[in-house]
Amino acid sequence: MIAKSLPLTAATQAYAASQSLQGGAGGAKAGGFADMLAKAVGGVADSGARAEEVVNRAASGVRPDFVEVVTAVAESEAALETMVAVRDKLVQAYDEIMRMPI
Repeated sequence: MIAKSLPLTAATQAYAASQSLQGGAGGAKAGGFADMLAKAVGGVADSGARAEEVVNRAASGVRPDFVEVVTAVAESEAALETMVAVRDKLVQAYDEIMRMPI
C-alpha cells in the first residue's frame, strides 16, 4: 500500500480522460475517445479542404474576396496547430506510460 498519494501525471490524466469519455473501463462505447479523435482529425481535414478550395478559386481568376481567403487560411492553420499540440500531448503521455514501472 502506498503511504502517500501520488500527483496525477499527464499520462494518468490522459488515461482518466479517455476512460471518462468511454464511460468507464468496461470497453469502448459509441462516442468514445477514439470517435472524438476521429472527428477532430476530420474537422482539420475539412478545414484544410475549405481553405484549399477558396485559394484555388482566387487563383483561377474568380474575383477573390481577400478577407475570405485570409480567414479560410487562418482557420486551417489554427486547426492544424491545435491538432499538432494534441498529438504532442498524446505522445508525451504515451512516453510517460512507457516509463512507468510494472
